[in-house]
Amino acid sequence: MTDENENLPAEAIGEDELQRPQPIDDPISDNQSQDLYQVMRHTIERLEKDNTARGDVKILSRTIRELRYAFKVFRPYRRRRKVTIFGSARTAPDRPDYQSAVDLGRRMAAHGWMIITGAGGGIMEAGHKGAGRDASMGLNIMLPFEQGANEYIENDPKLVTLKYFFTRKLMFLKECSGIVCLPGGFGTLDEGLEVLTLLQTGKQTMMPLIFLDHPGGSYWKDLGKFIDKQLMCNGMISPEDVALYKITNSVDEAVEELLTFYDVYHSQRYVGDQLVLRMKQELSEETMELIRTEFADILKSGTFEQTGPLPEEAGEPELADFPRLVFHFNRRGLGRLRMLINQINGHPLTTTPDPEC
Repeated sequence: MTDENENLPAEAIGEDELQRPQPIDDPISDNQSQDLYQVMRHTIERLEKDNTARGDVKILSRTIRELRYAFKVFRPYRRRRKVTIFGSARTAPDRPDYQSAVDLGRRMAAHGWMIITGAGGGIMEAGHKGAGRDASMGLNIMLPFEQGANEYIENDPKLVTLKYFFTRKLMFLKECSGIVCLPGGFGTLDEGLEVLTLLQTGKQTMMPLIFLDHPGGSYWKDLGKFIDKQLMCNGMISPEDVALYKITNSVDEAVEELLTFYDVYHSQRYVGDQLVLRMKQELSEETMELIRTEFADILKSGTFEQTGPLPEEAGEPELADFPRLVFHFNRRGLGRLRMLINQINGHPLTTTPDPEC
């Protein structure tokens, strides 16, 4: 463990982000970094041989440079848990959503987590204000209007400015252990729904996704009603998919959702065609029997086995003492997988949503 983590509470220490594959469904590989550098060099040579248009080469060049620098900035904090906060850049400090973001940032920083926002004003500023400069990280976007860095992250070495939204989105997700969306415009809806899509398709490691409104607000409740009526009732999503997110008007509930997700569950990997869930403690035989009975529907074959680390996981020795839950996941029931993680944590969802259609 790095010196940066020595004085942090255990709940603030997560997996080593350098070891997390992107996308998450990529299996653990024996390929060394030098092999990957060679692949990139070969790709660049092919681009030159293909007479790739200069404009396309500029996109690739800028993308690589942006990500290289962002990786460098985030690397010292790679094992510290972080929450990404999305929300409107236009929310004024006197609005209740602004105060909710301040409270959320303050509460999570008190638990040792860092707060990532888009570094602008509104909700982004509020999250950083609550967290304080030491616990804040920023991913700014270059826009012709509206988007200067807020005073709580401006000129901070933990601030990264990006040209492309897609590189910014990648960093928002790659580096965090949870997402909280407060009310916002098109950009916030785009960010929140993309996270939900990635969770539903298994392209993003499972994590808590929370849609947070101020007390008495209905922004996200109205979206939830739309999802139930138009998506679920028309068969476009499964009832279990709503387990992938939580809608709440309470900062207390948002904080609890973030922290309790990692009560027992720690992280996940694919090893070959097996999904491996790493846990902080062994599951009782009673819990194992319940899981085998209640979650057999997400198995492609076989059953659930509790084991130690697999040989392919030797690259993460800090997790060597963690027990594993290993199974052949069908890679379709991601909402059910989230419900399984809740069961592992001892906080099972007691009902499956059943809206009136």
